[in-house]
Amino acid sequence: MPELPEVETVRQGLAKWVAGRTIESVEVRHPRAIRRHLPGDVHFAAVLKDRTILDVARRGKYLWLPLDSGDAIIGHLGMSGQLLIEPADKPDGPHLRVRILFTDGGPELRFVDQRTFGGLAVSEGGATLPAEIAHIARDPMDPLFSDDDFVTNLRRKHTEVKRALLDQTLISGVGNIYADEALWRAQLHGARPTDQLTKPAARRLLGHVRDVLGEAIVAGGTSFDSLYVNVNGQSGYFDRSLNAYGREGLPCKRCGTLMRREQFMNRSSFSCPRCQPRPRRPLR
Repeated sequence: MPELPEVETVRQGLAKWVAGRTIESVEVRHPRAIRRHLPGDVHFAAVLKDRTILDVARRGKYLWLPLDSGDAIIGHLGMSGQLLIEPADKPDGPHLRVRILFTDGGPELRFVDQRTFGGLAVSEGGATLPAEIAHIARDPMDPLFSDDDFVTNLRRKHTEVKRALLDQTLISGVGNIYADEALWRAQLHGARPTDQLTKPAARRLLGHVRDVLGEAIVAGGTSFDSLYVNVNGQSGYFDRSLNAYGREGLPCKRCGTLMRREQFMNRSSFSCPRCQPRPRRPLR
Protein backbone atom coordinates (compact mmCIF):
# COMPACT_ATOMS: atom_id res chain seq x y z
CA MET A 1 0.00 0.00 0.00
CA PRO A 2 1.38 3.47 -0.83
CA GLU A 3 2.82 5.21 2.21
CA LEU A 4 3.57 8.88 2.83
CA PRO A 5 6.39 9.29 0.25
CA GLU A 6 4.32 7.74 -2.53
CA VAL A 7 1.23 9.80 -1.67
CA GLU A 8 3.30 12.99 -1.32
CA THR A 9 4.84 12.34 -4.74
CA VAL A 10 1.34 12.06 -6.19
CA ARG A 11 0.25 15.22 -4.34
CA GLN A 12 3.11 17.24 -5.78
CA GLY A 13 2.30 16.07 -9.29
CA LEU A 14 -1.40 16.77 -8.94
CA ALA A 15 -0.77 20.26 -7.56
CA LYS A 16 1.25 21.06 -10.67
CA TRP A 17 -1.38 19.79 -13.09
CA VAL A 18 -4.84 20.43 -11.57
CA ALA A 19 -4.61 23.37 -9.14
CA GLY A 20 -6.52 26.32 -10.57
CA ARG A 21 -8.41 24.29 -13.18
CA THR A 22 -12.20 24.11 -13.42
CA ILE A 23 -14.00 20.79 -13.75
CA GLU A 24 -16.22 20.46 -16.81
CA SER A 25 -17.62 16.99 -16.15
CA VAL A 26 -17.04 13.77 -14.24
CA GLU A 27 -17.59 10.23 -15.47
CA VAL A 28 -17.81 7.40 -12.92
CA ARG A 29 -16.94 4.13 -14.60
CA HIS A 30 -17.14 1.85 -11.55
CA PRO A 31 -19.40 2.50 -8.52
CA ARG A 32 -16.94 0.92 -6.09
CA ALA A 33 -14.51 3.77 -6.78
CA ILE A 34 -16.88 6.20 -5.05
CA ARG A 35 -18.45 3.81 -2.53
CA ARG A 36 -17.60 6.22 0.32
CA HIS A 37 -19.63 8.93 -1.41
CA LEU A 38 -22.97 7.71 -0.12
CA PRO A 39 -25.27 9.87 -2.32
CA GLY A 40 -23.97 7.98 -5.35
CA ASP A 41 -22.38 8.62 -8.73
CA VAL A 42 -24.92 11.09 -10.12
CA HIS A 43 -24.56 13.33 -7.08
CA PHE A 44 -20.76 12.96 -7.13
CA ALA A 45 -20.60 14.23 -10.71
CA ALA A 46 -23.17 17.00 -10.14
CA VAL A 47 -21.47 18.61 -7.13
CA LEU A 48 -18.11 18.67 -8.93
CA LYS A 49 -19.34 20.18 -12.20
CA ASP A 50 -18.09 23.76 -12.71
CA ARG A 51 -16.08 23.66 -9.49
CA THR A 52 -12.48 24.94 -9.46
CA ILE A 53 -9.75 22.94 -7.73
CA LEU A 54 -7.82 25.35 -5.51
CA ASP A 55 -4.97 23.15 -4.30
CA VAL A 56 -3.95 19.59 -3.43
CA ALA A 57 -3.34 18.72 0.23
CA ARG A 58 -2.40 15.61 2.17
CA ARG A 59 -2.86 14.19 5.67
CA GLY A 60 -0.87 10.99 6.11
CA LYS A 61 -1.87 8.65 3.28
CA TYR A 62 -4.99 10.65 2.30
CA LEU A 63 -5.23 13.33 -0.36
CA TRP A 64 -7.80 16.07 -0.62
CA LEU A 65 -8.46 18.67 -3.30
CA PRO A 66 -10.06 21.84 -1.88
CA LEU A 67 -12.75 23.32 -4.14
CA ASP A 68 -14.02 26.86 -4.56
CA SER A 69 -17.36 25.70 -3.15
CA GLY A 70 -15.79 24.99 0.25
CA ASP A 71 -16.09 21.25 -0.34
CA ALA A 72 -13.22 18.92 -1.22
CA ILE A 73 -12.51 15.80 -3.21
CA ILE A 74 -11.00 13.30 -0.79
CA GLY A 75 -9.06 10.30 -2.05
CA HIS A 76 -7.18 7.24 -0.88
CA LEU A 77 -5.08 5.13 -3.24
CA GLY A 78 -5.68 1.85 -1.40
CA MET A 79 -3.50 -1.00 -2.68
CA SER A 80 -3.34 -0.11 -6.35
CA GLY A 81 -4.99 3.26 -6.96
CA GLN A 82 -3.38 5.67 -9.40
CA LEU A 83 -4.26 9.32 -10.08
CA LEU A 84 -2.96 9.94 -13.58
CA ILE A 85 -2.78 13.00 -15.78
CA GLU A 86 -3.55 11.74 -19.29
CA PRO A 87 -4.12 13.32 -22.72
CA ALA A 88 -7.78 13.24 -23.71
CA ASP A 89 -7.01 11.16 -26.79
CA LYS A 90 -5.17 8.43 -24.89
CA PRO A 91 -7.19 5.18 -24.95
CA ASP A 92 -8.82 4.11 -21.70
CA GLY A 93 -7.05 1.37 -19.78
CA PRO A 94 -8.92 -1.66 -18.40
CA HIS A 95 -8.95 -0.33 -14.83
CA LEU A 96 -10.19 3.23 -15.38
CA ARG A 97 -12.70 4.00 -12.59
CA VAL A 98 -13.26 7.77 -12.67
CA ARG A 99 -12.52 10.39 -15.34
CA ILE A 100 -12.44 14.14 -14.61
CA LEU A 101 -12.44 16.53 -17.58
CA PHE A 102 -11.60 20.23 -17.37
CA THR A 103 -13.03 23.29 -19.11
CA ASP A 104 -9.65 24.23 -20.57
CA GLY A 105 -9.63 21.08 -22.71
CA GLY A 106 -6.24 20.07 -21.33
CA PRO A 107 -5.14 16.71 -19.92
CA GLU A 108 -7.69 14.70 -17.97
CA LEU A 109 -7.42 13.43 -14.41
CA ARG A 110 -8.06 9.69 -14.34
CA PHE A 111 -8.45 7.49 -11.29
CA VAL A 112 -7.25 4.00 -12.16
CA ASP A 113 -7.49 1.15 -9.65
CA GLN A 114 -6.92 -2.49 -10.47
CA ARG A 115 -7.94 -3.92 -7.08
CA THR A 116 -10.61 -1.26 -6.30
CA PHE A 117 -9.57 -0.85 -2.66
CA GLY A 118 -8.99 2.88 -3.15
CA GLY A 119 -11.63 5.49 -3.80
CA LEU A 120 -12.81 9.08 -4.12
CA ALA A 121 -15.57 11.01 -2.37
CA VAL A 122 -16.75 14.57 -1.90
CA SER A 123 -16.31 15.91 1.62
CA GLU A 124 -18.96 18.55 2.30
CA GLY A 125 -17.32 21.64 3.78
CA GLY A 126 -13.98 19.82 3.81
CA ALA A 127 -11.79 22.32 1.96
CA THR A 128 -9.69 23.19 5.02
CA LEU A 129 -9.59 19.66 6.47
CA PRO A 130 -12.17 16.97 5.66
CA ALA A 131 -13.97 15.74 8.76
CA GLU A 132 -13.47 12.19 7.53
CA ILE A 133 -9.73 12.36 8.20
CA ALA A 134 -9.57 14.87 11.07
CA HIS A 135 -8.81 12.03 13.52
CA ILE A 136 -5.58 11.15 11.69
CA ALA A 137 -2.43 12.52 13.30
CA ARG A 138 -0.11 14.92 11.52
CA ASP A 139 2.89 13.35 9.85
CA PRO A 140 6.52 14.18 10.70
CA MET A 141 6.95 16.18 7.48
CA ASP A 142 4.16 18.55 8.56
CA PRO A 143 5.54 21.88 9.89
CA LEU A 144 2.99 21.73 12.72
CA PHE A 145 3.98 18.22 13.84
CA SER A 146 5.03 18.32 17.50
CA ASP A 147 8.15 16.27 18.25
CA ASP A 148 7.65 16.73 22.00
CA ASP A 149 4.06 15.47 21.89
CA PHE A 150 5.08 12.48 19.78
CA VAL A 151 7.87 11.47 22.17
CA THR A 152 5.60 11.85 25.20
CA ASN A 153 2.70 9.93 23.68
CA LEU A 154 4.97 7.20 22.28
CA ARG A 155 6.54 6.51 25.67
CA ARG A 156 3.13 6.47 27.37
CA LYS A 157 1.90 3.68 25.14
CA HIS A 158 2.11 0.06 26.28
CA THR A 159 2.83 -1.52 22.94
CA GLU A 160 5.65 -2.51 20.60
CA VAL A 161 7.51 0.28 18.86
CA LYS A 162 6.71 -0.89 15.33
CA ARG A 163 3.00 -1.14 16.13
CA ALA A 164 3.20 2.41 17.44
CA LEU A 165 4.81 3.67 14.24
CA LEU A 166 1.92 2.20 12.25
CA ASP A 167 -0.69 3.83 14.53
CA GLN A 168 -2.12 6.60 12.34
CA THR A 169 -3.59 8.37 15.38
CA LEU A 170 -0.07 8.78 16.81
CA ILE A 171 1.93 9.52 13.66
CA SER A 172 0.51 9.30 10.16
CA GLY A 173 1.93 8.22 6.84
CA VAL A 174 4.32 5.55 8.11
CA GLY A 175 3.69 2.04 6.81
CA ASN A 176 5.47 -1.29 6.92
CA ILE A 177 8.34 -0.43 4.56
CA TYR A 178 9.42 2.84 6.13
CA ALA A 179 8.90 1.60 9.70
CA ASP A 180 11.41 -1.19 9.01
CA GLU A 181 13.82 1.27 7.42
CA ALA A 182 13.65 3.71 10.34
CA LEU A 183 14.02 0.94 12.93
CA TRP A 184 17.10 -0.38 11.09
CA ARG A 185 18.70 3.06 11.18
CA ALA A 186 17.81 3.45 14.85
CA GLN A 187 19.12 -0.07 15.63
CA LEU A 188 15.88 -0.98 17.36
CA HIS A 189 13.91 -4.22 17.07
CA GLY A 190 10.26 -3.62 16.24
CA ALA A 191 9.15 -5.56 19.31
CA ARG A 192 10.90 -3.16 21.72
CA PRO A 193 8.29 -1.94 24.25
CA THR A 194 7.60 1.74 23.79
CA ASP A 195 7.57 2.42 27.53
CA GLN A 196 11.19 1.18 27.68
CA LEU A 197 12.40 3.84 25.25
CA THR A 198 14.30 6.75 26.74
CA LYS A 199 13.45 10.24 25.52
CA PRO A 200 16.74 10.49 23.56
CA ALA A 201 16.07 7.10 21.92
CA ALA A 202 12.54 8.13 20.97
CA ARG A 203 13.83 11.38 19.48
CA ARG A 204 16.51 9.55 17.52
CA LEU A 205 13.90 7.17 16.14
CA LEU A 206 11.69 10.08 15.08
CA GLY A 207 14.68 11.67 13.38
CA HIS A 208 15.31 8.50 11.42
CA VAL A 209 11.62 8.26 10.45
CA ARG A 210 11.75 11.82 9.15
CA ASP A 211 15.02 11.22 7.27
CA VAL A 212 13.75 8.02 5.63
CA LEU A 213 10.51 9.65 4.53
CA GLY A 214 12.30 12.72 3.21
CA GLU A 215 14.80 10.69 1.20
CA ALA A 216 12.02 8.53 -0.21
CA ILE A 217 10.06 11.61 -1.32
CA VAL A 218 13.11 12.87 -3.20
CA ALA A 219 13.39 9.45 -4.88
CA GLY A 220 9.72 9.51 -5.90
CA GLY A 221 8.70 6.77 -3.47
CA THR A 222 9.19 3.02 -3.60
CA SER A 223 7.93 0.87 -6.48
CA PHE A 224 7.96 -2.92 -6.17
CA ASP A 225 5.59 -3.40 -9.11
CA SER A 226 3.74 -1.38 -11.72
CA LEU A 227 0.85 -0.51 -9.41
CA TYR A 228 2.51 2.49 -7.77
CA VAL A 229 3.38 5.31 -10.18
CA ASN A 230 3.30 9.09 -10.06
CA VAL A 231 0.79 11.19 -12.01
CA ASN A 232 2.87 10.81 -15.16
CA GLY A 233 2.97 7.01 -14.88
CA GLN A 234 6.60 6.87 -13.68
CA SER A 235 7.85 4.54 -10.95
CA GLY A 236 9.73 5.63 -7.83
CA TYR A 237 13.22 4.31 -7.20
CA PHE A 238 13.77 4.44 -3.40
CA ASP A 239 13.74 0.62 -3.43
CA ARG A 240 17.36 0.88 -4.57
CA SER A 241 18.20 2.50 -1.22
CA LEU A 242 16.38 0.11 1.11
CA ASN A 243 18.50 -1.18 3.98
CA ALA A 244 16.02 -3.55 5.62
CA TYR A 245 12.73 -4.16 3.85
CA GLY A 246 12.75 -7.14 1.50
CA ARG A 247 16.40 -8.03 2.22
CA GLU A 248 15.94 -11.40 3.94
CA GLY A 249 19.12 -13.49 3.67
CA LEU A 250 21.22 -10.59 2.36
CA PRO A 251 24.11 -9.08 4.34
CA CYS A 252 23.27 -6.19 6.62
CA LYS A 253 24.72 -3.07 5.06
CA ARG A 254 26.08 -2.03 8.45
CA CYS A 255 27.58 -5.20 9.97
CA GLY A 256 27.32 -7.95 7.33
CA THR A 257 25.03 -10.26 9.34
CA LEU A 258 22.37 -11.93 7.22
CA MET A 259 19.07 -10.08 7.47
CA ARG A 260 16.04 -11.87 8.90
CA ARG A 261 12.33 -11.84 8.15
CA GLU A 262 9.70 -12.25 10.87
CA GLN A 263 5.92 -12.43 10.73
CA PHE A 264 4.21 -9.25 11.88
CA MET A 265 0.47 -8.49 11.77
CA ASN A 266 -0.11 -10.65 8.67
CA ARG A 267 2.88 -8.94 7.08
CA SER A 268 6.65 -9.28 7.33
CA SER A 269 9.27 -7.38 9.28
CA PHE A 270 12.89 -7.25 8.19
CA SER A 271 15.76 -6.56 10.56
CA CYS A 272 19.35 -7.37 11.42
CA PRO A 273 19.79 -9.97 14.20
CA ARG A 274 23.01 -8.30 15.38
CA CYS A 275 22.22 -4.60 15.00
CA GLN A 276 18.60 -4.98 16.13
CA PRO A 277 18.56 -7.62 18.89
CA ARG A 278 15.23 -8.80 20.23
CA PRO A 279 14.26 -7.11 23.49
CA ARG A 280 15.28 -9.03 26.60
CA ARG A 281 12.04 -8.20 28.36
CA PRO A 282 9.18 -8.85 25.93
CA LEU A 283 5.96 -6.90 26.10
CA ARG A 284 3.36 -8.45 28.43
